[in-house]
Amino acid sequence: MIAVGLVPQLYKIDHQPGWLPHSVAFNADDGKLYNGNTVGQQFGPKCCRGDRIGCGLSFDSDVGQLTVFFTKNGKEIGSVDVAAAPDSLFPAVGMHSLGEEVLLDLNAEWGMDEDDGQMIVDSHEEDWGRLHDVRVTGTLLEYTGKGKSIVDVGLAQARRPLNTRFHYYELEITDAGEKCYIALGLAGRDYPKNRHPGWSRGSIAYHADDGKLFHGSGVGVPFGPRCFEGDIMGCGIMFPRDFCQDSADEADDWDFDASPKPNEVQNDMYVRDEEEEEEEEAEAEDSDARKVVVFFTRNGKVVGRRELRLPVGGLFPTIGMMSSGEKVRVDLHPLSG
Repeated sequence: MIAVGLVPQLYKIDHQPGWLPHSVAFNADDGKLYNGNTVGQQFGPKCCRGDRIGCGLSFDSDVGQLTVFFTKNGKEIGSVDVAAAPDSLFPAVGMHSLGEEVLLDLNAEWGMDEDDGQMIVDSHEEDWGRLHDVRVTGTLLEYTGKGKSIVDVGLAQARRPLNTRFHYYELEITDAGEKCYIALGLAGRDYPKNRHPGWSRGSIAYHADDGKLFHGSGVGVPFGPRCFEGDIMGCGIMFPRDFCQDSADEADDWDFDASPKPNEVQNDMYVRDEEEEEEEEAEAEDSDARKVVVFFTRNGKVVGRRELRLPVGGLFPTIGMMSSGEKVRVDLHPLSG
């Protein structure tokens, strides 16, 4: 009993989309269109698990007419004219029976080719600040490196660090490739591009091939079960309730090409003075305030946790792959975790 449609901003959250005036929705269970009424009209085919339902707007400025259209698996089902302004309707999904789950893409685009209509998924490439030997197709990351040695790492690092609003992310192993050398974890934004997450200082990662945890070292420790094709791995941060997010950690974007500021560059001959030593002592005393717990999951269950100190600038979702054929599907903002 899943409904996909559009509603006004102050829509009652205990009603399915389409039931109340000024809302419209397509229902998966019966294929009916509900247009401001609890009684639906036959509109399209029923939908089931694995189907993709789309909803979009088209506006004819010449006549001032707004049209809502719906799609199923890339093909248009039908459309309906509505009396509303284009900016007055908001995407809405309703669910009405136990166990229902949907994967939502608010960045999908509608395109027409010569043969048929199809949903064109946004590349999502802007979600990633760094990509090395990794190709992005929608939410799918594919390893494109040589896969011959330990330096042939394919690295993908998100543009934004985890924070108190978005504290968790997941990947699904869609193709394990030759060795399933897939690592999921967190690292600073200047992490070396040819090092698997977890191997170098300032990073921590759960590795799929052996189930080990690597925390700033090339030697891992037993941590959890191995992961295979179809498994979903997750990584997140549990922030203390009184955690104070730095302004740098809350930044919406990063300039990855920015050079250090002049006052951040130290001369090799720089002599440590009392002021600097006092600052370092104060930082050490304040370290408890920056401590967080990093946790990892496998198929929705927590594998384990580790406490660490959050570096200035935060920790960024970082994924590594290292053998031919490896592919993962990433959700940087899942509704779980």
